[in-house]
Amino acid sequence: MKTNKFLGRDWIDAELDYTKEEWETLIDMALYLKRRHAMNDDQSNILKGKTLFTMFFNQSLRTRSTFAAGIQQLGGIHVDLEPGKTYTPARKGFDIPYKTERISDVAGMLSRVGDAIAIRMYGPPAYWIYGFANALIKEFAEYAEIPIINMECDKYHPTQALADLITIKEKFGTFKGVNLTMSWAYSGSIEKPRAVPQSVILAATKMGMNVTLAHPKGFDLDPEIIKASQQFSEQTNGSFQITNDFEEGFKGADIVYPKSWGAVPCFNYTDEAGNTIKEQNHEEAERLNSASKNWMTTEKEMRLINKNGIYMHCLPADRGQEVTDEVIDGPSSVVIDEAENRLHAHKAIMTMIMGGRP
Repeated sequence: MKTNKFLGRDWIDAELDYTKEEWETLIDMALYLKRRHAMNDDQSNILKGKTLFTMFFNQSLRTRSTFAAGIQQLGGIHVDLEPGKTYTPARKGFDIPYKTERISDVAGMLSRVGDAIAIRMYGPPAYWIYGFANALIKEFAEYAEIPIINMECDKYHPTQALADLITIKEKFGTFKGVNLTMSWAYSGSIEKPRAVPQSVILAATKMGMNVTLAHPKGFDLDPEIIKASQQFSEQTNGSFQITNDFEEGFKGADIVYPKSWGAVPCFNYTDEAGNTIKEQNHEEAERLNSASKNWMTTEKEMRLINKNGIYMHCLPADRGQEVTDEVIDGPSSVVIDEAENRLHAHKAIMTMIMGGRP
């Protein structure tokens, strides 16, 4: 008797917890559902009657719209539990009378009346403590009896990474031998999380791509993510390298993914006991950010990539800072294809972990 090894599983640190083969299965499922969607093939029986709860502690367009549309296209029900309009779920020690409710109580109750809980949190709602949001989502998983989906935390954005891999598969037909550069880009805001770049390099190295990480000094990613990316590249016979030279990162790339994220001083860090061991320093973060205003993708940089190479971005992009209009609106840009694939990625995740019948 066949068993669904995805059924009931959480999608939190999926870049680490799911195997290469499982990612490939999800990519195949997403492309299958996308073809059916294009043919107006009714998918409303796949998750008929299943309920998805979403909690957005941060603003969202693509994630919010595609999860809501996706669950309803699959025949399910979407309930948006907006923190602040409901009692805000809180970890122990962060309780506020009549404003918050302990996670164990929230997760336990929602498990009785729904089929999955999807959460987005990073930055100010997580007190700028790096890893706080990831720990909160995992605490939901500890107490919930239904799957928990990470819609982006302060460490990972696995739903975006899946959409990115789907887009790459469509454009190149393979991952092997494809050169991807994940690059930092300038933005007037220093408040952007590391989640997207960390998930992209993990997912790309797991699939065997040749990955370059480019960023100015002071914008280092989590050392544990770097170590895991190096290990994945060795296991899959791909490659992984880091450069602090913007244009060097573009040379010979098939895919460039220039995206802003906060400098190291943007965040608070804690020890295992939860004690703050390093205070954030926004003045230093602003200084580092302003010193690298030239890290903007223009047509000049795009001429350095390989013929038929593509420009990717998770959106929203800060036009005139991260990228020029000529590039993001140009023939090499696949950002709208990438954004559309969020819908199909989310539908694949929900189908597999919520017991869908495609």
